[in-house]
Amino acid sequence: MKKTIMITGAGSGLGRGTAIGLAKKGHKVIAATETTSQKTSVLREAEELGLSNLEVLKIDITNPIDLVQIDEYDFDIFVANAAINEGGPLSEIPMERFKAIFEVNVFSTLESVQYAARKLVEKGSGKIFFLSSMAGVMKTAYGGPYASTKHAIEALALTLKQELDPHGVKVATINPGPYNTGFNDRAAEEKWKWFDDEVHFTSGEDMKEKEKGLENQYDPKEMIEVMVDLIPSDHHKVRNAYPPETEKQMKETEKKQWEMEI
Repeated sequence: MKKTIMITGAGSGLGRGTAIGLAKKGHKVIAATETTSQKTSVLREAEELGLSNLEVLKIDITNPIDLVQIDEYDFDIFVANAAINEGGPLSEIPMERFKAIFEVNVFSTLESVQYAARKLVEKGSGKIFFLSSMAGVMKTAYGGPYASTKHAIEALALTLKQELDPHGVKVATINPGPYNTGFNDRAAEEKWKWFDDEVHFTSGEDMKEKEKGLENQYDPKEMIEVMVDLIPSDHHKVRNAYPPETEKQMKETEKKQWEMEI
C-alpha cells in the first residue's frame, strides 16, 4: 500500500536520498528542506527523474512561520530527520554552540513532531519516525554535543510511544551508523573554528587522532535503501539500527554501561 510521507531535513544527505527513493517506489513524498536553495536543487532532481509525486517545500524547523506549513498537509508518516552536528570537548565547548545544536536537534525537532502528532491523533492512525543515531546509545570523546541530543531523542521517542499508542499513532527511531554523507566530516571541522591549543586544556592532537575514525565510514546508499524499505513498512522494531555491526555495538555498549566503575 502506498503511503504519504513527510520528511524534514530532505535537502541533503540521508534525508534527501530517502525522499527521492521513496518517491521512486511510488509513495507520495513531501520533502521539507531547510533552505530555498536546497528546495530548488531537490525540485530539479525530482523533475529530471520525472517524480511528480514528490512535493518540495522549505521548512526550517527553527522558524515558527515555516512550521505552520505542516498543518496544511495530510500524511500517514512523519519523519523527523532535520538535524545539525558539531563535535568538541563538552568541558570546553562554548555554550552558545552547545545550545544551538539542542535548539535544532531537540527543541525544534520536538516542536515539528508536535504538529505531526496533533494531525495523526485526529486521524487516529499514522507513524512518527525520529532520525536518531548510533550516538543515541553510544558515545565517543569529543562527540558529546551531538550524542547528547540523540540521547534526548531516544527518550523523546520512547516516551511519545507510550503516550501516542492509545491514539493509534506509532513511534519509532532509525539509528544509522557512520555514513559518508559529509555530515560527520563537517561536524568534526566545526570545533576548529573556536578551539585554541594555547587557550584550552583539551589535547588538540588527541582530537585529531579521534577524527581518523571518519576514514572508515559506510556508503550512504546502503542506509538509504534500508530507510526506503523501513519507513513505509507496517511492521518493524521500535529502534532500528543499521548496519548489523552497529546494532551489535550499541547493544554491547548498553550492557557495558551497567558494569562500569570509577
